[in-house]
Amino acid sequence: MRCMRITVVALAAVAFLLSFAAPAFAAGQTEEDYIAVVSKGEQHDFWQNVRAGAEDAADEFGVEMTYEGPPSEEDVQDQVQMLNSALARNPNAIALAALDTNAVMDNLEEAMARGIPVIGFDSGVPDAPAGSVLANAATNNYEAAGMAAEHMFEAIRDQLEAASADEPVTIAVLNQDAAGESLLSRGRGFRDRMVELIESETAHGFDDIQVTGNPAYIADDSPTGGEAVIINMYVPASASTTDIASTANTVFRNVDDDNIVGIFASNEGTVRGVLSATDDGSALGSTYEDVVVVGFDAGAAQKEAVRQGYFLGSITQDPYSIGYEAIRLAVAAINDEPVEDVDTGAHFWDADNMDDAGIAELLYD
Repeated sequence: MRCMRITVVALAAVAFLLSFAAPAFAAGQTEEDYIAVVSKGEQHDFWQNVRAGAEDAADEFGVEMTYEGPPSEEDVQDQVQMLNSALARNPNAIALAALDTNAVMDNLEEAMARGIPVIGFDSGVPDAPAGSVLANAATNNYEAAGMAAEHMFEAIRDQLEAASADEPVTIAVLNQDAAGESLLSRGRGFRDRMVELIESETAHGFDDIQVTGNPAYIADDSPTGGEAVIINMYVPASASTTDIASTANTVFRNVDDDNIVGIFASNEGTVRGVLSATDDGSALGSTYEDVVVVGFDAGAAQKEAVRQGYFLGSITQDPYSIGYEAIRLAVAAINDEPVEDVDTGAHFWDADNMDDAGIAELLYD
């Protein structure tokens, strides 16, 4: 009888200890590898589709995964805290889309010291110390935005050709911020391709073009003295919905005075700003019907604006593939396999092709 009592006590003690171990198992401390994914945010549908791709890859490769991001892309310190928490859970790898590389420098150094591989995704971790980020899964944002410039150029070619110092035209470029590498690349990619097209496909030369606005989007070799075609780079005071909408309203107030013929909104946030300033886009079909708008990403409101013809079209990334490839690269890094950057692709979509197979599946609501 005494032996039975000892056995019961022993089993109870084991159960008690396991109850404390359960959270560690849930955090990834199992025989399965554990990957901590720290995103730039969760507020946009884009990030939810990144998450879906990451979750499917985690299931396919048999790894544990956590996915988290701050409430908004302004919340740098929140993201740092999430990264601290991720490191405390002893992950086998980390997938990171950094809001601010400088803010996560200590985390990167800690990960390197502990032998934890870091994979970047979306904008990745620009200018990270050598060896701290092994590879990135991302859209080539510079080239993708150049695609937007090409489609807009064809739509406004006549206005550009007719522009002069006496009757200049303006192209407005709305960029959510001047810090994130993905948005910087988009603004700069659109700018450079539009300048190239104006120079090569119209009678205007370099000296007829002026790139102005936020200095982060003006390169040392950008044209800055021309008076016929103005490319104005707008950046809101912050990435908040209110500030983006305010800047978009400023752009539309300047349509007549600046003779704005085209607007490029470089992400889902700035697209929402454009729609907010135009009564969900309806004013683009009336008051501003001569302004050609090209967006970026997707979302229900943007899809409707494209379908209604308010937008010429938009560029879509493949957010699902970004998440999927981030996990695939992380698994390879855990297994000491060589990894390299992956371009997850981009496509132009409009009312004519948005329901086509291969495009529709990339356009999240």
